[in-house]
Amino acid sequence: MKKKEIRGMTDEMLRTKLNELKRELNIERGSSLAAAGRSSNPGKIRNLRRTIARIETALSLRAKGVMK
Repeated sequence: MKKKEIRGMTDEMLRTKLNELKRELNIERGSSLAAAGRSSNPGKIRNLRRTIARIETALSLRAKGVMK
């Protein structure tokens, strides 16, 4: 998910998406632990973590009034 897409979403939409991504990340991490520590797609975990960070940053900046 790109910054441009995140900026176009409302706070409520971002919170919903954040919860979905966190759930998906937990599922991916769980499946990697079950498979002897190897993830089927390590790039997906990295992208999920980065997207979560982008959304959390956007929400934080909006709360501070820096970004609309």
